[in-house]
Amino acid sequence: MVNHTVSDFVTRIKNASKARRRELVAPYTRISRDIAKVLAKEGFLEDIKEQEAEGRKVLSLKIKYNNRIPVITDTKIISKPSYRVYSGSSNLIQTQKKGMFTIILSTSKGIMTGDEAQKNKIGGEVLFRIW
Repeated sequence: MVNHTVSDFVTRIKNASKARRRELVAPYTRISRDIAKVLAKEGFLEDIKEQEAEGRKVLSLKIKYNNRIPVITDTKIISKPSYRVYSGSSNLIQTQKKGMFTIILSTSKGIMTGDEAQKNKIGGEVLFRIW
């Protein structure tokens, strides 16, 4: 049984890219679908499909590669079930300047990157970093 769907989903994507897999099938949840859409928009995933497998909905993801090297290098889960991390829009500027990575947040306006949240001047729960 999975305790935290976000960290499970992100870890599946990271492991698939490290194993140099082209495609990945993950259990469907609304938050997983929204995260996948943001990752596709940011250029980490090529394609997302919602499919039916064995009577259950699943997400079929295509991982993006540049010259046979996966675009996704690594991920770092920030918020966990036991420790939630929230950030205002002003704190996102300092966090993102420290490194070359993308922050994914859960905000009142949905799942978005740190840059989008900064432009909209809203904060939220920092889910994970990806680079």
